[in-house]
Amino acid sequence: MIEARHLRVLRAVASTGSFSAAARELGCTQPAVSQQMKALEASVGTPLLIRSGREMRLTQAGEALVRHAAGILSGLTAAEEEVAAIAGLRAGRVRLVSFPSGSSTLVPTALAALRDAHPGTRVSLEEAEPPRSVELLREGDCDVALAFRYEGAEEWDDLVVRPLLSDRLVALVPERHKLARAESVAIGELADEPWIAGCPRCRGQLVEVCETAGFTPRIDFATDDYPAVAGLVGAGLGVAVLPQLALESVRPRGVRTVALEPAVRREIVALTLPDLAQVPAVTATLEKLAATAAR
Repeated sequence: MIEARHLRVLRAVASTGSFSAAARELGCTQPAVSQQMKALEASVGTPLLIRSGREMRLTQAGEALVRHAAGILSGLTAAEEEVAAIAGLRAGRVRLVSFPSGSSTLVPTALAALRDAHPGTRVSLEEAEPPRSVELLREGDCDVALAFRYEGAEEWDDLVVRPLLSDRLVALVPERHKLARAESVAIGELADEPWIAGCPRCRGQLVEVCETAGFTPRIDFATDDYPAVAGLVGAGLGVAVLPQLALESVRPRGVRTVALEPAVRREIVALTLPDLAQVPAVTATLEKLAATAAR
């Protein structure tokens, strides 16, 4: 009989590559990890790991078990949470992953409302950009992922998708720029400017939009930090395109924002797994995120 705790140990060993690293990740001792792996191999009746000196790799059976472990563990979490709610414990746990501009805008208000309505619900927060945040959800390492995608991006047919808002991109130019007073600008009008690019995914979208307009942007600076993007623009070092949501958490100095025409938007969504969508604490979190985005 396969035990959930053994599956968690197997996943940790597979992801870290050693018993000692897995022990550090799980907060236990290396002998405990070794003992649980032996128990798991005994229960399935076949080796799961091949040990060669300091190296360790999964057998074919080990790879198969790791592949199924995420679904098994997420289903188990869903079952535990739903049973607890039915039993009237009024408790829950939600592991939320969000991209940075969502963490600084939508998440605080939503979690404050969630705590007021359900004080027994505990929420942990980690930051990750999509597609990594979506991978964490599929791997069973979080319960809700706040993510975004641009038009034509990957589908999430295997996930429960809660649309939150449509986030329009705007151009950032220095306040003394010739287009600083314009109501709107076509991105082609900025073709000869030096560019400051944002996160890798936004950077890819920028290049795609510019190439559609007939030019390739000359990217002089690239940073994942939105205040840094605004600061570089304000210093006159170039222009940039950022989502409006990102600007809500930034106080740009020496910068003007100008609407892009035609409009370019990204879709902000909350994602979860079908099993987890039945968990009351997860449902409440999705509802509070949607209510915050609607304001």
